[in-house]
Amino acid sequence: MSPRTRPEVARLVDHTLLKPEATTADVAALVADARELGVLAVCVSPNMLPLTDAGDLVVATVAGFPSGKHTSAVKAAEAAAAVQAGAHEVDMVIDVGAALAGDVDAVRDDIAAVRTAAPSPTVLKVIVESAALPDEVLVAVCRAAEDAGADFVKTSTGFHPAGGATVHAVEVMHATVGGRLGIKASGGIRTTEVALALLDAGATRLGLSGSAAVLGGLTD
Repeated sequence: MSPRTRPEVARLVDHTLLKPEATTADVAALVADARELGVLAVCVSPNMLPLTDAGDLVVATVAGFPSGKHTSAVKAAEAAAAVQAGAHEVDMVIDVGAALAGDVDAVRDDIAAVRTAAPSPTVLKVIVESAALPDEVLVAVCRAAEDAGADFVKTSTGFHPAGGATVHAVEVMHATVGGRLGIKASGGIRTTEVALALLDAGATRLGLSGSAAVLGGLTD
């Protein structure tokens, strides 16, 4: 059973703003909202770093976002620069096309390059675009992420037309790497009920842009 109180769920939330039109004022508002909501982390685009007002919030950013069709060297450089600018966590996007073509070695090598550029204690989350992958490919990609030293697998960017997080995808991910890697559900999570269902399925982190609405359905 997932955590049920508002503070418990809030401590699993990455309060997220990755829209291309986001301004510095929007990011400042995000940080203020995050503090008020009691969430764990904020997730912003890398060019918004450093966040000088983040306080004790975990600061997350993205690499190779949102398409994943960047070279490994570019993703690695982006991750390294983000860590230098104060990011504690990096959410990288895999090359979904390579995964669908069956080139799991390329996916593993891509993740490993970012892991090398942003070593522990930086938390590395691997965005797999689960809605675009058949189950067998999703399993293979999750295993590749584990082999490459990732800390989390993450369902979605929230920008792919195939969709965002689903209970089924989280269940598959949990069955594959649960208990060893974290599982971040992200993309299209707009209600308390959906968030709790994803946590019950095995998610250990939630990426939310509408955190207030989701947390608002819970009690202290």
